[in-house]
Amino acid sequence: MLQPMRDNMLDRICLIIPPSIFLLDERVFMSLGILKVAAVLEQAGIAVEVLDLSGVENYEEVVRDHARTSAATCYGLTATTPQMPAATKIQRALRACKPAARIMLGGPHITLIHAAVKYERKRGQPGRAAAAFHDLEGMFDVLVTGDGELAVFEALRDLPPRLVDGDDPQSNLFLNNPTLDELPFPARHLVDAGSYHYSIDSVPAMSMIAQLGCPFGCGFCGGRMSPFLRRVRTRSSENIVQEMVHLYKTYGVTGFMLYDDELNVSPSIVELMNLIHATTKDLGTEFRLRGFIKAELFTDEQAEAMRRAGFRWILVGFESGHERILTNIQKKAAQADNTRCMEIAKKHDLKVKALMSLGHPGESEVTIRATRDWLLAAHPADFDATVITTYPGTPYFDEAVETSPGVWTYTYEKTGDRLHSLAVDYREVAGYYKGVPGAYTSYVYTDHLSAGDLVRLRDWLEKDVRSALKIPYQTGSPAVRYEHSMGQGVIPANILKVSSPSTPPAGPISIPELLMPKKR
Repeated sequence: MLQPMRDNMLDRICLIIPPSIFLLDERVFMSLGILKVAAVLEQAGIAVEVLDLSGVENYEEVVRDHARTSAATCYGLTATTPQMPAATKIQRALRACKPAARIMLGGPHITLIHAAVKYERKRGQPGRAAAAFHDLEGMFDVLVTGDGELAVFEALRDLPPRLVDGDDPQSNLFLNNPTLDELPFPARHLVDAGSYHYSIDSVPAMSMIAQLGCPFGCGFCGGRMSPFLRRVRTRSSENIVQEMVHLYKTYGVTGFMLYDDELNVSPSIVELMNLIHATTKDLGTEFRLRGFIKAELFTDEQAEAMRRAGFRWILVGFESGHERILTNIQKKAAQADNTRCMEIAKKHDLKVKALMSLGHPGESEVTIRATRDWLLAAHPADFDATVITTYPGTPYFDEAVETSPGVWTYTYEKTGDRLHSLAVDYREVAGYYKGVPGAYTSYVYTDHLSAGDLVRLRDWLEKDVRSALKIPYQTGSPAVRYEHSMGQGVIPANILKVSSPSTPPAGPISIPELLMPKKR
């Protein structure tokens, strides 16, 4: 195995998974992106600590206690946009306890912000994305965008750049298909896997990422300007199934949630399903699978192969039941496509969770009632409805203009329908994100509905449809509280884990040359 040069790199890092306090239950899906980075670091012989704060109520206390005792001189945080308020508090706690430590930020939020900055520069209109990026530069020593698996080595140099751009397809930090097959599987052994609880039809399950990226341009979706999130990059079917077998043999699970954007954007989906089916026959077991698909791409052949491989649930972002809203979203799927998708799924005995969203340009009480009517007619097995947020990196954010102080307006040119959003400091606020029913906040409004109207109609839609279709509400688990005495306790093993040479990461064991730090 090739070894990285150690004379110009930090050799111990603590990776931190912030809590997701906006979720009903935080211990469902592991944060696989940062665990993939951890696996690559382990493979290179760098000591890795993982502080998993998912579901930890007093996480700032945990961070302070860990910082006082850990030998780590570098801390790497990952954060989605809704996790940023927690990441901000973690950064402040680390800075207070270890002023000289290097604190890095990677993950979707900074990637979205930087993609929006690039778009502003391209248009010659620096604005709120540039301001948000500047704020993050003031908080963190190094910002890592896009693919972190190779970029992390640049961030660990003795004199790292302030920005490591893994979202540039021209850079060797940007992952390609062959490299995805070379990388080790996520270091799930560095979190308390047993504390995560997820099942598919009562079968214990774990999450996986089989491919990266979605090529579509939906207005509400983050990363439409980011190659990291827009370009489809796939692992081989053999490599994906190899990870399934590893999880089956290591953790005893036979359920797999494939957390890809849209499984059926890959032309190899039927090949993958057939290989999964053949593998279960060889193992003498059955798998249960769940994942996302794109409605207008769904076919009978895909459905038949998915059912045979073990799929019993699929999730589909239908978003709306009104044709004009689907047009404004740029969804590329008409209502007829969505209805046909439901028919194909039911024909092959696949249950559908319909993912719906409100608050798009042109949204009105009429369009929301149309969404309700379509759901009642389509009769999905489950559904989700939320008020959208104009995240950085979405067309709704990137293409909006300030129409009055603190109000940004996006206009879909083909129809002239508008969406207005209030300026949000994503470092401090997460109340816009979906969470406990009855506790929603909207930061968007349309020409027809106020922010309060959108929340009221969202609540009505969910209550009415769940009642009519007899779909129960979801419930979550209470937060975990870290206990100690006088601030001197040991961080429990289910929160902090440290890599060990005796537990190498699963997956391919050779490190490609492009992983190696460059000579000065």
